[in-house]
Amino acid sequence: MVAGIFLSFCLLIGVVGYKITIDEFSWYDSLLNAAMILSGMGPIIDSEIKLTNAAKVFASVYALFSGVAFITTIGLIIAPIAHRFFHKLHIEEN
Repeated sequence: MVAGIFLSFCLLIGVVGYKITIDEFSWYDSLLNAAMILSGMGPIIDSEIKLTNAAKVFASVYALFSGVAFITTIGLIIAPIAHRFFHKLHIEEN
């Protein structure tokens, strides 16, 4: 649940950032690009759209932020599984 809330917040940052910095993007285009960046797939930007310097800076910072957010989320999801696994490996001394 924590991972889902964290990813939703990260996605919201990307959607709003893309919508603000790239005028030609609709809300759907902003959602698509933010989701693709957040998942590690890469942006989907039409070659006919001219990006401003602010849009380029935002896209760069958001891509770096998304990489860290993705790794953090995977850690949050895998931590309980790894914890249980290591408990199973515990050998008691009797």
